[in-house]
Amino acid sequence: MSSKTKFFLCVLCVLCVKSFSLCNSGKLAVQVLEIEREGQQIASVKAEIAISQEERSQGLMYREKLPDGEGMLFIFENDQILSFWMKNTYIPLSIAYITSNGRIIDIKDLYPHDENSVLSSRSARYALEVPQGWFNRAGVGIGDRIRIEELDLKNNR
Repeated sequence: MSSKTKFFLCVLCVLCVKSFSLCNSGKLAVQVLEIEREGQQIASVKAEIAISQEERSQGLMYREKLPDGEGMLFIFENDQILSFWMKNTYIPLSIAYITSNGRIIDIKDLYPHDENSVLSSRSARYALEVPQGWFNRAGVGIGDRIRIEELDLKNNR
């Protein structure tokens, strides 16, 4: 095999591996999450569910678009101060930090490629990323509740 052929095969291999890693979003389960205030539904979001460490680490990296009304819900095993950054993330996002009972405690804006950590103000179990400004446009605010108890985690894998 010639050196040019070997080089071409190496480049092709690298591109295939890169493409495979960027297609991570296709394997995540999706659920519609209802958001309520005082028991009344005010909005819903179609969210990919990131449960494993690998899924949470990948998050929305390398995405070039995220439609309004869609996002990603990050699920953690324990309540803790959560921290997110935007390394390799191309689109502006907003993040809601959510307690174990579904209460939104923070909503913060995140900016593409910003590697500064954005922390929750207190312990949270979940984080929901959506297109920047979606929470405001949908009328969702701090104190509203996401119906976490309706998550179908056993059918997400």
